[in-house]
Amino acid sequence: MTADMDPAPQGGLFRGATHVMPIRVYYENTDAGGIVYHADYLNFAERARTEMMRRFGLAHRDLMEEAGVAFAVQQAHATYRRPARLDDLLMVETEVLEVGGASMRVRQNITRDGELMVAIELRLAMINARGRPDRIPASLRRALQEHLRTHPTGGDAPDARPRHDRPAHV
Repeated sequence: MTADMDPAPQGGLFRGATHVMPIRVYYENTDAGGIVYHADYLNFAERARTEMMRRFGLAHRDLMEEAGVAFAVQQAHATYRRPARLDDLLMVETEVLEVGGASMRVRQNITRDGELMVAIELRLAMINARGRPDRIPASLRRALQEHLRTHPTGGDAPDARPRHDRPAHV
């Protein structure tokens, strides 16, 4: 595979329990030295979560327009291990760890060529238009819980490395 060929569609795809989405590092994501600015990893993670939700059949706009709710980050923990650089092709691997009535926990590993760059664990809370806690719509909660039931994630380590029994770049 050459560096110019993306190994997954633009919106990503599922490999078992893990949603995998490629992200190219652009000039706008870097500092003067060509290194990715720390906050941009959170943007990459947000983009991947958004596309994962599309794979569950519900876009964020649908949540807002049809159910009057949206996910908000309640808690985030990021561990930065290696710097990514201009033009790198990163993979954002997203796993749903837990789904409750009004929140969910996800783990996101950002890798380059199979090497862990950043590990992020988040708790996402469902809120309504007034910014108050609300329930995850039943259809989405069922889809997420079914995904967890059929694809167990295998642990709660906040910065777990990608499993080596599957290629990290796919």
